[in-house]
Amino acid sequence: MSGCVFCGIVAGEVPAFRVADEPDGLAFLDTRPVFKGHVLVVPRTHLVTLADLPADALAGYFGLVRRIAVAVETGLGAGGTFVAMNNKLSQSVPHLHTHVVPRTKGDGLRGFFWPRTRYADDADATEHAARVTAALPTP
Repeated sequence: MSGCVFCGIVAGEVPAFRVADEPDGLAFLDTRPVFKGHVLVVPRTHLVTLADLPADALAGYFGLVRRIAVAVETGLGAGGTFVAMNNKLSQSVPHLHTHVVPRTKGDGLRGFFWPRTRYADDADATEHAARVTAALPTP
């Protein structure tokens, strides 16, 4: 898509520090990493949200995400990884992408970037669960 920086990276028109270039997606270093080694994984086609990813592409795309998470941990000697995706809100580039962030014990990242809350009671939690269940798309 014209003007999309991630599409430009996929096309080779925008420079990036590539980690993997495969039919199911492309992985490259984030230019503003949470920690060094923070990788972004994108599908090769321009899709904006997870809902736009075709069902037949899920296994390939998330297989690549899983392999990148293993490689980040192993290659950087990290204690683990944080894998995250924004959809619409907080999505700085409107192209589906998954963050793979290396983690180490004591790295200072606490609860990532959001505050936590509580349900008022079990009835409140049950009501929220029911609303999500009612809106669940069929496979």
